[in-house]
This record gives sequence, C-alpha cells and structure tokens, in this order.
Amino acid sequence: MKKRFDRRTVLRGVVAGGLVTLGLPFLEIFRGEREAKAAPDALPKRFGMFFWGNGVLPDLWVPKATGANYTLSPTLEALAPHKAKLSVVSGMKVPIVNAVPHLSGPVGFFTGSPGAKHDPGAFAAPTIDQVIANVVGQDSRFRSLEVAVQPGTTGLSHNGPNSPNPAESSPAALFQRVFGPEFVKPGSNAAPSPTLALRKSVLDAVTDDTKRLRETLGATDKARLERHLDGVRSLELRIRKLQESPPNLAACNVPTAPKDDYPSEAGRVPMSEISRAMVDTLAMALACDQTRVFSFWFSHPVNNTLFPGAPSGHHQLTHDEPGAQPEVAKILQQIMGELAYMLKAFDAIPEGDGTLLDHVALLATSDCNYGRQHTLDDYPILLAGSCNGALKTGAHHRAAGDSTSKLALTLCRAMGLDLGAFGTGEGQATVGFSPVEA
Repeated sequence: MKKRFDRRTVLRGVVAGGLVTLGLPFLEIFRGEREAKAAPDALPKRFGMFFWGNGVLPDLWVPKATGANYTLSPTLEALAPHKAKLSVVSGMKVPIVNAVPHLSGPVGFFTGSPGAKHDPGAFAAPTIDQVIANVVGQDSRFRSLEVAVQPGTTGLSHNGPNSPNPAESSPAALFQRVFGPEFVKPGSNAAPSPTLALRKSVLDAVTDDTKRLRETLGATDKARLERHLDGVRSLELRIRKLQESPPNLAACNVPTAPKDDYPSEAGRVPMSEISRAMVDTLAMALACDQTRVFSFWFSHPVNNTLFPGAPSGHHQLTHDEPGAQPEVAKILQQIMGELAYMLKAFDAIPEGDGTLLDHVALLATSDCNYGRQHTLDDYPILLAGSCNGALKTGAHHRAAGDSTSKLALTLCRAMGLDLGAFGTGEGQATVGFSPVEA
C-alpha cells in the first residue's frame, strides 16, 4: 500500500546530529510557479498605492489602442518617460453596489467586499495594502507607511471595520518618524545571520526526505510533492543569494529634511510641493528598507482642492463645469505629473541589476470613473513597476468588465501571498487578472 502524502505528513531530516521536522503546510507557503521559474531576487518586493479623488474624464483617460504599441492618452502624457514600466488597465468594474458615491469605489476595490451593513460607505474588511502588510510588513521597521498630501486627509487604509490607519500629512513629521534619532542605516552594524546556514541545512535535510517519499507516491501526490519541492528549491536559492550577495542597499541615504511648514496662498494648498517632499522621504524609506508597504493619498474623495490655475474647487468643477470640462482635464494632468515624479524618484534609485521601481508593485487609482456621474465601471487603473519580475509592464490591457478583485488578487500573489481568493461575497475573486501576470 502506497503511503499517503498529505498535510499531516511531517518531513524529517538530521542537522548537526539532531532530528529536525518540518510540516507540509509550512512548505506550501513557499510554493509558486513564478518564483520557481524566475531566479529569485534577494532584494525585497514593495507594494504601494497612489490615490486621488474625484475620478477622471474617460474620453481623455483611456488610450485608444491596446497592447504594447498604444499611445498614452492626453491625461497620461506626463507618464511618457515611464511607459515601459507602466501598465494601463481599463474596462474593469468594482464588484459591489454603488451605494455611496466616491466611497463605494475604494471600499469595493481595496477590500473586494461590500461596505459595512450600517454604513455602505464604511470599510468592513482590511484594505489590500494591509492584507499585504500582514505578510510582508513584519520584515521591516514599519509594517506600513500611510502618507497624505492634502491637509486633513485621513487616508483610506484600514485594518478592518472601524480600524483606519491615519495618514501622516506633514512632510516634516514623516521625515522625523522615518529618519529621526531611531533610524539605523542597514548594514551599518551588519553581521551575517547565523540562522541562514541552519535554515538551508534544514531544507537540504527535508529535500532528501521528500526524494525518498517520491518513490512511494501515486501520480496525484507526486504532482503535489513536486510543487512543494519547487518551493523548497526557490527558497534555497533565495537563501543562497542572501548568503553570497546580500541585498545591496548602497543607495540608502538620509534625504534632505523638508520644510516645517507649507502655507497656502490665496486659499491654494501647495499640493505639488508637499507631494514631492513626501515622495523624497518615502523613496528613501523604501530604499533603506524601512517599510515595504505604503499608501500615498494625494487627495481624498469629494475633495474641493483649489489647484493652480483652476477657477474653483476640484469636486465642484467635476459637476458644474460644462462641456468637455477642460479645467478638470488640467487638474488631472497635474495629478499625473505628481505620479510621474514618484515614478521618476523610484526609478532613479539603483537597486541590484535595476532600480527601486523594478522591485515595486504600485497601484494608482481613484474613487470612481467619470467624476460627474460617480460610475464604477471602466475604473481608472494604472500599475507601475514589475515587482521583481512578477508583473508584466509596458502595455494597455482592456478588460471585459472583469472585477477589480481579480487585479487585487494578482497583486497580492505578485507580492508573495499564497491567497486562494481576494474579497468576500459578491466581490470575491478566485482567479487573477492574467494579462499583467508574468
């Protein structure tokens, strides 16, 4: 009778004369075809969100052509220098009822779940950044960083119901928090971790045991075992890289401290100046591995910010400006200019064989599609960075009404999470959005 190979099986080996065991559920965490296929990078993956309120103008947002040879739309022209590391995703729909304009979109997209029963515009589940931070955030000084540009913005990052993560809206306070007296530059007092060699020895012992087990298994269990072995091999390679070539954080430097105050002029908040000061600190926080998860709330839903040159507030213009809304179009171009500044800052930091941007998965989106109508179909979505090769870039992908939860699931898996689904109820997705998956 052939031995069953299931979750209760314990793999055994000997290290330094002692017996070591490893349960299969632990090995399952490391399974992943993408990790097995690509040479794993010892540098960490990062996930981030860039958000602005009041939606877009669809006719000026969505590129006319799809594929790699598309032309950026008028709204996206500022992103031209980063087109090769950018993906435009159109045609997706937030999979919940649009019960609360400007809030149902973020609630449904970021959690894959309906809003709270007592308040459909309130978050009833963790947002995607926190889902990811629960797994990868334990390896850095800050589990996640939340940043807001518009004064008074609390951000939309939530751990769950009634559990928001307040965003920092002061560039000086953010700088002090990250690069104040408690900051220690990575590698300044580094010593090789004594656990690395032990971990590799344990994995070697487990691999020997699984090879012996293979001879007693049927076809189905052999396939399951091979998936586990792929994960083990992938982890061994990551450990070897950490031993032979530790992460090169040579680009880590304390940035210039920002100003203490950014006063408004004639009722206009200097959004660009604040945003860029925040980005400069955030980019180095990532380069110095102080955090691996961040959310960047440029402006909040229903914001009425007075942008340079605009005759009235942003939200008011989305409803009151007639015709093609040229003033709204100018505001959106300014916002994309600030996103472009972020991408430029990330791409200017060398890391491994590429740049910081190559090790980031950045999701950029808003609170609705067409601001005037608060629509949730054809949602505005941009992705930047390849997340250590886990994501494809350089194309416009047109979905056929697919749920945004599919994309959220893909992003979670790209960050290394072993998720079978993202979201709950009507918003749940069990398959990812394959066009952007490497």
